Amino acid sequence: MKYYLRKFGFYLVAFFAALTLNFAIPRMLPGDPVDIVLNRLASKGPVQPDTRAAIESMLGQSDGQPLWNQYVTYLKNIFTGNWGISVAYFPTPVLEVIKNALPWTIGLVGITTILSFILQQIMGIAAGWKHGRKFDSFIVPVSTVFQSVPYFWLALIFVSLFAKTLGWFPLSGGYDYQHLNPVLSPVFIGSLLHYAFLPALTILVSSFGAGVVGMRNMMVSTLSEDYILTAEAKGLTDSRIKWRYAARNAILPSVSGFAVSLGNVVGGSLLTETVFSYPGIGQQLLLAVQNNDYALMQGIFMIITTSVLVVNFIVDVFYGFIDARTRQTD
Repeated sequence: MKYYLRKFGFYLVAFFAALTLNFAIPRMLPGDPVDIVLNRLASKGPVQPDTRAAIESMLGQSDGQPLWNQYVTYLKNIFTGNWGISVAYFPTPVLEVIKNALPWTIGLVGITTILSFILQQIMGIAAGWKHGRKFDSFIVPVSTVFQSVPYFWLALIFVSLFAKTLGWFPLSGGYDYQHLNPVLSPVFIGSLLHYAFLPALTILVSSFGAGVVGMRNMMVSTLSEDYILTAEAKGLTDSRIKWRYAARNAILPSVSGFAVSLGNVVGGSLLTETVFSYPGIGQQLLLAVQNNDYALMQGIFMIITTSVLVVNFIVDVFYGFIDARTRQTD
């Protein structure tokens, strides 16, 4: 129980640190965010005299209000769902913009991350079990290369080759907007998969390498343990030794490694979405930056950090459950 309470306390502190950083970043940027928003609104039409006060209240920057009071107002707005109005989608609330974009990112990143983790373990186990042989000599350098390839660079290569040159996949978008309505049907699902294939492949390939090499090294290390030699001396089959003894123990560090690498995967996925103009959180973040939409930037940052912290907390709890030694160290 002490282990779980300590983990909960750590992530709670990290969550409020993220909230504080989210509050501070707009106030550290050059210029007055309120003036930037007002100029943006003025380009679309006349601005009412009380608009400045409304925007200041939205950003928690009312004139004459102490910074501490601004912070308290900001926290109150965060927990009551009042995340402000998006300038890029004026007058749509920020929370509504995020709700529309979030399912696209969850579907893309969630599925590809799970598939990537499964493939990493299978390939790593196979390479470690056959270490020093042809497959191991092939998969390790290939995985190392993929590990060093930036997401956006690989995305640009895929767009240029498979979309622009060969024409096998669309250049951008989430589905065929011109000919289909977003209604659940086989044709619409097929269009979703067709448009999501290249972004998903980019994330899968770019996040593939590190996990394979890590799992392979753990497998090689585990195979030299005494209990593996004992299992071989007992005459157990290779398949049982491989999966019941070696892989079962070698995979434990990969579970914690999955949580550590998740932040990189999410960051790379946001860049991938911008390259493919995929209608997820990454595309909305780019639009927010281009339009100086501080409220939307804060909302997206809040969603990303909270999601990563929650997943890491779940993984830590699960790791403590499957490996009792972790709990016993507390």
